Amino acid sequence: MWIRTVDVDAATGRLKKIYDAALKRAGYVASIVRVMSLNPRVLQSSLRMYLDVMMGPSPLTRTQRELLATSVSVFNECEY
Repeated sequence: MWIRTVDVDAATGRLKKIYDAALKRAGYVASIVRVMSLNPRVLQSSLRMYLDVMMGPSPLTRTQRELLATSVSVFNECEY
C-alpha cells in the first residue's frame, strides 16, 4: 500500500512554506513530513509539537531526547 503525497516541487501555499522550512532546517523533507502533506494544517500542528518536544525548554538535553526517541522506535520495531 502506498500513501499519496505532495512532491516538494508541487507544493504550494502553506505546504510550500512547511517544506521550505524543512529544507532549511535539515536539507531535505523527511518521509514523515511528506506523509502528512495532503493535510498541511495537521502537518503544521504535528511539526509544532515535535519542535516543542525536541527543541523546547526541558531538563533533558537534545541528545537525551534523541536517544529516547530512537530507543522507543527500536522497541516498537519502527523502520524509519
